[in-house]
Amino acid sequence: MDSFQVVVLALIQGITEFLPISSSAHLILPKELFGWQDQGLAFDVAVHIGTLAAVMVYFRKDVAELLTGWLSSVFFLKKSDNARLAWLIILATIPAGVVGLLFGDLIETHLRSMTVIAATTILFGLVLWYSDAKAGQSLDLAKMSFMFALAIGIAQAFALIPGTSRSGITISAALLLGFSRMDAARFSFLMSIPVILLSGGFKGLSLIETEDAVDWNALFLGIAISAVSAYLCIHYFLGFINRIGMLPFVIYRLILGVALFFLAYSVV
Repeated sequence: MDSFQVVVLALIQGITEFLPISSSAHLILPKELFGWQDQGLAFDVAVHIGTLAAVMVYFRKDVAELLTGWLSSVFFLKKSDNARLAWLIILATIPAGVVGLLFGDLIETHLRSMTVIAATTILFGLVLWYSDAKAGQSLDLAKMSFMFALAIGIAQAFALIPGTSRSGITISAALLLGFSRMDAARFSFLMSIPVILLSGGFKGLSLIETEDAVDWNALFLGIAISAVSAYLCIHYFLGFINRIGMLPFVIYRLILGVALFFLAYSVV
């Protein structure tokens, strides 16, 4: 990849990782519009490192408190609100991990077409609209329960289908359960940490087995750009979420989905 491709793809990954608009729907566009080849496994790992760094730095206080509380509960059987939330985040990660292990190859083989991505971009955009328009938005994270966390975790498993958007489906589920926009987004972002760790780690193991040459300059540039763009994305999204709601993202998803359908059926 040349530097321009690295910058564009890293920006797309950094911005779309945490906005409810689907990174897979956007990453397919450069390939279709410009004929770019797949960015490769090494670059995927690099941008995952960047987005992981962004969310951990932004929520560094939360991460430190959750980790401390969790370790205290494991080694000293000490109960706390932070320990409880940490266990709920772990619980919410399990469904996606199980589905990924059982059906990951099937999804990669049969559900990565532009038609599927277009359809899920529109479908789950409408789910996001309904969730935001109809939900009560009265609960905060102190009310997160075992069943709520499991329900959001099951929703997250649907994000393995390209075009769904991990943040979009988890925020939708939390909104439908009655959580406020801010707390729905915060739980979604905290949930992303173990998911990105698992996904990046799995791809990293696969990378060890490959003998492909690695362009380290492209990787470091990709890490830096995806990290900065993801951090800014989280910051502004949380800053404006209560004022703008989800409707702008819904409209954007609908337009994008229609555009992807047009591309899918206009290619001869």
